[in-house]
Amino acid sequence: MNKSYSLHKINENENCPFQEAEYSRFKFGDKSYAEKFAKELFAGFVNQFRDLILSAEEIVILPSPYLSIPTASNFLCYYFKKELNSFLFKNGKKSSIESKIYRNQTYVTDYGNLDFEERVKLISNDTYYIDRNFINDKLCIFVDDIKITGSHEHTVNKILNQYSVNGDFIFVYFAELVNKEIHPKIENHYNYYAVKGVEDIVNIINSAHFQYNTRIVKYILSLNEDQFAYLIDNISEEKSNDLFHLAISNNYHQILEYKTNINVIKID
Repeated sequence: MNKSYSLHKINENENCPFQEAEYSRFKFGDKSYAEKFAKELFAGFVNQFRDLILSAEEIVILPSPYLSIPTASNFLCYYFKKELNSFLFKNGKKSSIESKIYRNQTYVTDYGNLDFEERVKLISNDTYYIDRNFINDKLCIFVDDIKITGSHEHTVNKILNQYSVNGDFIFVYFAELVNKEIHPKIENHYNYYAVKGVEDIVNIINSAHFQYNTRIVKYILSLNEDQFAYLIDNISEEKSNDLFHLAISNNYHQILEYKTNINVIKID
């Protein structure tokens, strides 16, 4: 079984079914919106899949693939899992367990402006690993924030086939672009709606519910010298140290475009 569910359907350019500013802050690390969106997403999801969830012996929940630095969808997945486990508890069922697909990313391009073919081509050089034995023959719920072209779902299905994983698979999205007349670049309209410059990034980092994710780390490491200096001067030393350790954990120090800024904040 392979099914898909999305809470919000995007049909029009100008009439967004969710708050763009909230979504943008979520994409850049504001976990308060990850929690808000997860509660809304689970409420819609369980209304449609209640019987399937309660009939499953074992449930595995997985965010979009990443190596060391979580994606924004990882935090959405975290709070979604809390909602799911509360539901399972109330119904006398065993809690879900979490797994992940490891991804070694090979590019710095922001693919929010690309179409399906361009996205698939871009990510085709990435390498992935999944623990087949851990998830085989289980109900697997793959949680992501938005479905624009379907390249993410296409890639995950390719990985599942590659590793010969059996089971029931549900792809769950906070939002989905259903009007294919709308160009996929609308994704970056949503991503950057509340982020127009480095000042907005600083504001998000210094907010109460912030945690670094892949998107904001890559954005910061791509800043020019003056912008990067402004950011480091306006965040705490702890946040700067966290940024450094996350960057090297994902091997970003081996990517030419990121090396300069990483060396500025390196810890002796």
